Amino acid sequence: MNVLCSLESFKLQVYMPINRKDEDMLSEALLCFGASSTSIEEEDDYDGKDEICIDSIFPVGEDVNTCISRASDSISLKEIPSYEVRMGEQFDWIKKTQESFHPVEVTEGLWIVPEWRIPPDAQATNIILNPGLAFGTGEHPTTKLCLLLLHGLIKGSELFLDYGTGSGILAIAAVKFGAASSVGIDIDPQAITSARQNSALNNIGPEKMQFHLVPSQNRSPLIDPCGVVEDQSSSGVEAISEIDKYDVVIANILLNPLLDLADHIVSYAKPGAVIGLSGILSEQLPYIIERYSQFLEGISITEMENWACVHGTKKQNLAGS
Repeated sequence: MNVLCSLESFKLQVYMPINRKDEDMLSEALLCFGASSTSIEEEDDYDGKDEICIDSIFPVGEDVNTCISRASDSISLKEIPSYEVRMGEQFDWIKKTQESFHPVEVTEGLWIVPEWRIPPDAQATNIILNPGLAFGTGEHPTTKLCLLLLHGLIKGSELFLDYGTGSGILAIAAVKFGAASSVGIDIDPQAITSARQNSALNNIGPEKMQFHLVPSQNRSPLIDPCGVVEDQSSSGVEAISEIDKYDVVIANILLNPLLDLADHIVSYAKPGAVIGLSGILSEQLPYIIERYSQFLEGISITEMENWACVHGTKKQNLAGS
């Protein structure tokens, strides 16, 4: 038992030099396929100005080579990047992550504030966050695009669904903006735990916000944001079958699941509801537009740093609506 406890206090730290143009997509893919966190470092001894380093953290016992191979394949890299693995203490990587996570001003009067920081503007709408092992810190362009979309959409009394909730940041934001209630769903138990903790940090109770772990039988092909099929049964899972219910639905995941799960994502929204889709690069927009044009009208696009968010209203005359 002492050996196990000792191992649990350590993490694998993986350093991977890559081309700068691949950093965003590979960082997200690594998170999908097993990394607990990723950060970008620039070192003087890297060859050429276009090369940077992804510093990622994996749990001890994780098959790092398989994770990196799957992540590389998922974004169509021609070859698996070289990497170096080191053993690091858990305290070190948590401290490093906390030091790199600063308050983020999404727009005037809207801040994402780490739990361990003081809000820069106490009068602003402050979303207090401890992302833990879940994706969604407010720093990534897709999260900002979704927050800006929500900020403009929520007028009061809406029912909101966060499809692939991660840290719960969008569900929390919706309630703070005035939504009547938010529901977040995810396949990752750690994400649900993180989202519930973040809800408590923002003093939002279960009467306003619910987070649900998707049952194992629905994880594929329904809601696996990484496209990975896993056979995992977990206690506390709940079936979510509330079709045609929500006024606003946002799915900030990745291109392939957005394409594969389009019918399922759209089914949750009321006719006339707004559906937002993100987690995609600007160059991937044609695939999303083609796939969702049958479901949505009045489609609009916003972009930030080569990332995009698509939104439109669900058509009234869809079959089954």
